[in-house]
Amino acid sequence: MSIDIQFPDGAVRSYEPGITGRAIAEGLSKSLAKKAMLVRVDGRLLDLDRVLEAGGRIEILTREHPDVLDVIRHDASHVMAQAVQELFPGTQVTIGPAVEDGFYYDFARDEPFSLDDLALIETRMRQIVDRDEKIVREVWDRDAAIAHFREIGETYKAEIISDLPQDEVITVYRQGPWKDLCLGPHLPSTGKVGKAFKLTKLAGAYWRGDHRNAQLQRIYGTAWASDEDLAAHLHRLEEAERRDHRRIGRAMDLFHIQEEGRGMVFWHPKGWTLWKTVEAYMRRRLDAAGYVEVKTPQVLDRSFWEKSGHWEKYRPNMFVCETVEDEVLSLKPMNCPGHLQIFNFGQRSYRDLPLRMAEFGACHRYEPSGSLHGLMRVRGFTQDDAHIFCREDQIEAETEAFVRLTQSIHADFGMVAQHVALATRPEIRAGSDEFWDKAEATLLSASRKAGVEPVIAEGDGAFYAPKLDFVVKDAIGRSWTCGTLQLDYVLPERLGAEYVAADGTKQRPVMLHRAILGSFERFIGILIENYGGAFPLWLAPVQVVVATITSDADDYARSVADRLTNAGLRVETDLRNEKINYKVREHSLGKIPVIAVIGRKEAELGQLALRRLGSQDQTIVSLDEAVSILVQDAAPPDLRLG
Repeated sequence: MSIDIQFPDGAVRSYEPGITGRAIAEGLSKSLAKKAMLVRVDGRLLDLDRVLEAGGRIEILTREHPDVLDVIRHDASHVMAQAVQELFPGTQVTIGPAVEDGFYYDFARDEPFSLDDLALIETRMRQIVDRDEKIVREVWDRDAAIAHFREIGETYKAEIISDLPQDEVITVYRQGPWKDLCLGPHLPSTGKVGKAFKLTKLAGAYWRGDHRNAQLQRIYGTAWASDEDLAAHLHRLEEAERRDHRRIGRAMDLFHIQEEGRGMVFWHPKGWTLWKTVEAYMRRRLDAAGYVEVKTPQVLDRSFWEKSGHWEKYRPNMFVCETVEDEVLSLKPMNCPGHLQIFNFGQRSYRDLPLRMAEFGACHRYEPSGSLHGLMRVRGFTQDDAHIFCREDQIEAETEAFVRLTQSIHADFGMVAQHVALATRPEIRAGSDEFWDKAEATLLSASRKAGVEPVIAEGDGAFYAPKLDFVVKDAIGRSWTCGTLQLDYVLPERLGAEYVAADGTKQRPVMLHRAILGSFERFIGILIENYGGAFPLWLAPVQVVVATITSDADDYARSVADRLTNAGLRVETDLRNEKINYKVREHSLGKIPVIAVIGRKEAELGQLALRRLGSQDQTIVSLDEAVSILVQDAAPPDLRLG
């Protein structure tokens, strides 16, 4: 009995059973068959030589197709593992997936790899690519596979197979003499991987991510479809290293983190100035948008978190303490239950809604030490958190207003909006399909009214409702999720939130969890890397340095600094007995936006020479002009005139 295959143009052809994607491609075009890498049948990626078990919609994917890139990376991880085992016999391979921008493989080996080994492995990988070894899928008997891998000393692979469900199909992919347990799919041969790859770093890893298990050695790499794409990626990595917020934070004396306070930030004066500037801006924007600010306790009793449901779900990530009075308390990991307590205090009317309740709330969550990363992943953080309590008929308007507000704020910080993702119903969820249909349609409609067409993220919603995630792009093209809005019908019910409706009945409010920056720590880290430390004038911790050419100008320099400070600018003086070129170079490296240079002539004429960061030019202006220009340039975006 033949099978029917439907092509992208809608045409349908019948084929004999046993047909492969390669044979179909060859029947269409010899040149297409040469370029073909994979096929997709009814949305499922398959090896080119895989026998098609049934008909369906087919796509033949060439190297240029974006979905092929992950398979290139997965194949590169296999080529790397083969190279490692050829070069270092006795090494066991464990798990090696494709990841964002690349791949890794974890190895069990007594002797540690060195950075010099990476060059050797890369060379052997290129040789394996040149061999163009055919990649073949094989289905194995479960017990035979376990016995085989144990026999050749691959105990980790044997353990993986043993832990698979009894009805799991065991597939092994072979490339030349080398083989690995894998689900696939894979490219037709190692030659198709190409040579646009590079091994990037070494790291430690625990077997299956559990610190109680054996420690393995992880080798990371990156792989791309072309040499040009690889070069562009490596350039981005170099630029990212140059912009690393941890390095810049040290150089600019903004913050530090030390071993005795893992995941906790020590903000230095300049860093805290940056924080306060961001906070003051956000407070003004929220005040203007009709939010009321509150403050909730840092520590609450266990019973409170049990009632909210967080004790059951988040307990491993909560910092818990016990008192001499046998109280079990926890630092709050989030602000939402506390906001509900304020909502519940007294009686609420439908006339009170929407109620937009904001808090710059300090939270604490336990994160494994290995996952901590500067400001980007911490244990103590402050959210620009808010919750909008509203009626169902207000959700769309509140969402539309939030989308506009969020995009405006991100733009003020110099972040380019990339897209808004609408995360839809997950497989395991609360609520009926009718509820999800309505909730998703509401968020979609509100986004469109705000001029945004969301990207649909299938199945990424919370278990209780869909959400919007706001993705921005930084100066070097990296994507960051900053901002979210989530519908919540569950927590108001768990904590008994009610309002009196127009007809006198008591109703549950809908709770919109929303954040624009996310956490201050992470967002400031993103800002540091976006600007490379060269902040716009309104954000810069030090906006102006008044630097003298000669000591004769010291008194005038002090008066200039006082005048600028009184005008609201953040100013320092540099009266050191150093050459002005040295001072200018040092402050330029320190990312000071404006250097006001003063010599004997400027002091006599009541002038100063303004030098902007990144420019060799200087502008001679009077002190009055300087104050006027700099005050205007340093105004936060929401306070600028015109």
